[in-house]
Amino acid sequence: MRLCSPLLVCLAAGLSSAFVISPLHMWTKIILTHHWPTTFCSMEHCHPNISYWTLHGLWPDKGIDCNSSWHFNSSQIEDLLPDMKKSWPDLLNPTSASFWKYEWHKHGTCAAKAESLNSQHKYFSKALELYHKLDLDSILRKFDIIPSDKYYAFSQIEGVIENFYGVKPKIQCVHPSKNADFQILGQIEICFNPDFTLLNCEKQITMETISKGGWDSPVGVDKASGFSVCDHDMPVYYPPFQ
Repeated sequence: MRLCSPLLVCLAAGLSSAFVISPLHMWTKIILTHHWPTTFCSMEHCHPNISYWTLHGLWPDKGIDCNSSWHFNSSQIEDLLPDMKKSWPDLLNPTSASFWKYEWHKHGTCAAKAESLNSQHKYFSKALELYHKLDLDSILRKFDIIPSDKYYAFSQIEGVIENFYGVKPKIQCVHPSKNADFQILGQIEICFNPDFTLLNCEKQITMETISKGGWDSPVGVDKASGFSVCDHDMPVYYPPFQ
């Protein structure tokens, strides 16, 4: 009979444990997404009455709608609701929980593949925790990036975030028209490893889907518009609260 060497046994054990810890379907990055209510509502024709960056979602980089049978239940996050209403508001329907239900079904059920996020309470509370720890709105203001009628260079906004947090964000803008000479600041993503340490976001130039409307795919603009990665060479308009 052929016996396995101790080295092969160790390698096999190592590979087995690695697979258990990090299976192929497991996400490898999670994205905390903030949006600027003034920009979002200029596209969706809503009236937010909010003058600070709010949470859009906590999105793993793999999977969408991973468990359709795992229904959203607001009673499981009852203690979080006061903070949710302020920090993670439904800009389209302020008195509704439909936004949180949508985010849970689309992203939360996939994030829940990690033990650290494997309940509705864990998922929503972790998103709120990261949002408050980053305190993006205050950091931008601290370094004089404030809503204004003047334009900013993209490098000013990216530089403040990169210098303070030590990682590259993904910053998305709206282009009002094909021939516009400026872009409108709309969304900022900051990325984390599975252990929630900060991580550089990938610089991918992708257009958000704009076919059906709603939170992840804003409409109300022409086909050439929508959230996309900002043009590094075009002035950025950070619209003041109306």
